[in-house]
Amino acid sequence: MNDQDYTVEEKVRALIEQLNAYIEQYHGGWVEVDRVEGHTVYVKLCGACEDCPLSPATLQGWVAGTLRQFFPEILVTRVE
Repeated sequence: MNDQDYTVEEKVRALIEQLNAYIEQYHGGWVEVDRVEGHTVYVKLCGACEDCPLSPATLQGWVAGTLRQFFPEILVTRVE
């Protein structure tokens, strides 16, 4: 299979899984994809990230920032 065999949603989910490996190992939290609707990815911050005062930086800096590098049209929104 090549890269074209995967949907954008599958690619987004795989990229977030890769980010999670770092976030979970070093910060004790993780990001969970709730759903993808059009160009918007809805995520939950879990574990230590859930109530962390730095969670907006994790969400916008790491998650949204990394996704935008590969998918400039994608928006990331946090859901509770």
